[in-house]
Order: sequence, then C-alpha cells, then structure tokens
Amino acid sequence: MARKTIAAATDSAAIHDVKLRRGAGGELHQIAESDTPVLTTAQGGPVADDQNSLRVGPRGPLVVDDFHFREKIFHFDHERIPERVVHARGYGAHGYFETYESLAAYTRADLFQRAGEKTPAFVRFSTVAGSKGSVDLARDVRGFAVKLYTQEGNWDLVGNNIPVFFIQDAIKFPDIIHAVKPEPDRGFPQAQSAHDNFWDFITLTPESMHMIMWVMSDRAIPRSFRFMEGFGVHTFRLVNAKDESTFVKFHWKPKLGLQSVAWNEAVKINGADPDFHRRDLWQAIQSGNFPEWELQVQLFDQDFADSFDFDVLDPTKLIPEEILKPKPVGRLVLDRMPDNFFAETEQVAFMTQNVPPGIDFSNDPLLQGRNFSYLDTQLKRLGSTNFTHLPINAPTCPFAHFQQDGHMAMRNPVGRVNYQPNSFGEGPRESPLAGYRHFNARESGEKVRLRPESFADHYSQARQFYISQTPPEQRHIGMALTFELSKVETLVIRERMISHLLNIDETLANKVATALGIRSMPKPADAAVETRQDLEPSP
Repeated sequence: MARKTIAAATDSAAIHDVKLRRGAGGELHQIAESDTPVLTTAQGGPVADDQNSLRVGPRGPLVVDDFHFREKIFHFDHERIPERVVHARGYGAHGYFETYESLAAYTRADLFQRAGEKTPAFVRFSTVAGSKGSVDLARDVRGFAVKLYTQEGNWDLVGNNIPVFFIQDAIKFPDIIHAVKPEPDRGFPQAQSAHDNFWDFITLTPESMHMIMWVMSDRAIPRSFRFMEGFGVHTFRLVNAKDESTFVKFHWKPKLGLQSVAWNEAVKINGADPDFHRRDLWQAIQSGNFPEWELQVQLFDQDFADSFDFDVLDPTKLIPEEILKPKPVGRLVLDRMPDNFFAETEQVAFMTQNVPPGIDFSNDPLLQGRNFSYLDTQLKRLGSTNFTHLPINAPTCPFAHFQQDGHMAMRNPVGRVNYQPNSFGEGPRESPLAGYRHFNARESGEKVRLRPESFADHYSQARQFYISQTPPEQRHIGMALTFELSKVETLVIRERMISHLLNIDETLANKVATALGIRSMPKPADAAVETRQDLEPSP
C-alpha cells in the first residue's frame, strides 16, 4: 500500500470555511479571514499549524522540540486539581492476570514466558466526560485501564471499551475534551455530549465520524463493567529476545458476554441509582461472582500492515476480527475490592509509557502524544514526582535507582553514593542484557506538521460499523443522533452533521434529518477520500 502525504491537516480547509459570529438578533454571520486573530502560544508566538504534531516524516515519531504541542498539552494536563481532567468518575478492583501459554516467540516480556504465570492486577473502569459526582450510565466512552505488577516493573494498558478514538493526533486532545466538557460560560451540561460545543467540534473534525458511530451506539451505555469489552486502541509492538518485532492490538473480552441498556433504561437507572455500575461491581465481587475477561491479541507483521486497507497507525481505524482473528493469551480475574477508595482507586496513576521489556510502541501519533502527556498529569494530580511511592503505584518487583528527595519522599538512597558512575562500587548499574531495549526501528524524513494520506479516509469504517449493526441497533443509533442533535441550538451545526451522515449511510441521514425537521437536505460533506462501498458487514 503506497504511503503518500498531504500538507497540513486533511480537513483544515473545512475548518477555515465555517467561522461564524452571532449577531445582536441571534443571526449567524461568517467572519472574514482578516477579522480572525492569529492563534499564538502563551508566550505570544504565532502558531502555523494547530492540527498536527511535529514528527519525523509523515509516519514517523513525534519530536521533543515541538514546543507548541508541549505547551498545549502541558497546560491541558494541569487544568484541574485534584480531580482527573478526564476519566474522573471511576471504580476499581484488584485481581490477577493468568497467562495461558508462553509467548516467547513474540515477546521477551516476563509475564508471557510461562504458562500459568499469575501477575497481580488493578483495574479501573471510568467514564470520560463527567466529573466525580456524575452518573454512571451517561452515554460516554468507558475507560478500561489495567495495571499489571510484573516481575519487570509495572505495565499499564490504558484502554477504552471502544477500539477507536475521536482524533488522530494528540495535539487535538485538549480540543475534543474542551468541546465535550460543560460549556465554560454556563458550567453545563454535565456528563453528556448533547450540546453545541461538542457537535460543533465533531462536525468540523471528520476524522471523528467512525468513533461517533460507536458512541451513538449501544456500546456507549453498557449494562455493567462486567459485560464490557476493553481495547488497547493503538497498535503496539511485541519484541522477542532476538529483538524481532511483531505488531499487536490488545482486546479484553468479557467472559459474561457483551450487554448494554437502552437509552430510556439508562435515564431511569440514573434517576433511581446513579451509582449503578459501582454497586454492581461491588456486589458481584463481595458475593464471590468474580468477573473475568480474556486477553486476546491481533498479531501481524509489516507485510500485513503494508497490505491492509487502512493505516495501522491511525487510531480512528480498527482491524476487523474476521480479517485478523484474535489469539487468546490469558485471562483477567477481579476478586478483591480496595480497602480504601481514595488510597487506591482515586490515587492510582496509569501511564501508557509504563511497559516492561518486550512491549514497545508504534508511531501512532495519538499514542506517542499520550506517552509524553501522562507524567505531567500524575505530577499535577498527586502533587509530587514521588507518586510512585504510593502503595497502589509502587512496583512489587525489586527496584533500585538514585532518584531522591522532593515532596512526599517516603524512601531515599541509602549510603554515601547517590550517583553513577562512581568508584566506590555502590548502587545499581544499568544492564544492557536485562534492561529495556527499544526496537531498533529505522526512521528518516524531514521534521514536518502533516497527516499522511493513509489517514484521510474518515467515512468507510464508519459506514462498515453502521451496516454491521442489527436493525434495532441501527434504530438506536438514529435515535441517539436525533436526541443529541435536538439539543444543539445552532442549526448550521445540525446540518453539518447531516452532511457527514450522507457520506456514511443515506438512509440514516434522511431519518435523522426528518426527525429534526430539516426540510432541505444539505450536500454531502467534502471527503478527502470517497466512502468505500465494498467493505462488507463485519460479524
């Protein structure tokens, strides 16, 4: 599959075409380009591109000297204290992960070397948009974050219950979350996306259309954490003892099966018991009905990546399981609730960059940005660089380093030497053999801000998801879109969403438009890549 590039953001023209200002009588006027102030950094420096991070070549890794992204994500990570900016409402439990068979052919990660190996685990489920005091059954993405305390350090697989995401580049993460959070001038709505700001952003960001189909589906209102899938979302690497790399996508499959509730049920449950998901998990574990998931992996090589219809580095795309069957590799069992909610569930710190030797990253730009961002988040939330001293975050394997002092230091290096190299023969030393080795990927290219052309198809998998649903599920998606858009006061935003739906499924677009009272259908949205009609429904 040829890899080309296109300058700047795929949809930047669409973004610049819809600058609107509301007049005194409520009417909307387009703002001329000359009326629009130039976006700058906090230091006043003008910004040339706010859509793409700086990277090495079109599909290469992000670079540290992207000061605009660094400032933007730094400020975003520090917007709240102490509540999490996202995933604030969560609930966690302890358990273990048991490996089925050795995966030494694919990875040197210790937890995958021996059949029957049991690794302690802590899992936190969460909603994304709501605050700590919001309801459990909001229509939302659910976080599915797993911390495995391996013999080579902690591994955090920080995923969601949906296998794709809204955006392709982490530089847009503050924007999607700002848009879905309560509107800043009025402080509502809480824990819901049915408002102008969210749909304004979504309709100006066509890359989000696949995710929107998932979020408007029944997947966004699970019956219980116990009946919920989990996904690592991104493409990762497994690296074996010979430093050979295999691409991997991670899936958690609930042993109880997948179940959701309908929207009218969710509204009633939230009114009667806003802690429904928390209570369900608590009661299940306390009664000995331990929930269980199977970890399955999709393994593939570079040849498959090059031949697949979509770019495996694009976090808005998935690999259908009938094309690449997942391999079961272990099971996750949750069998113990925390002794104290704050000390464990609230203070647990997950970071995508926490991986043991044998697990590595791809150049997925959203994953690369997350690896850069999480450390700032934990420093702000937990108040110190020593957040790893908290028991819930501390590794259970032996560890040794020269990091010292700072706020909340509960342990410090012992003895005279706190540096290396030293001539006293004291302290830990690095180990080229046992230590973490990044996969020796060859990277080349100019430092650029752009999206690869292979990221430009925003509608084909959205269509495939929709036509893969049963008729009742399709009806629920249409009803969800109608309800959400009916709360949007700006009519042009409603029409823009209909124009995107026309690229996904014309029948769906017409049903939603009719339900919203839109008499004149807009033209289909401009698409960088025409929607493919040859993708079959995925069982």
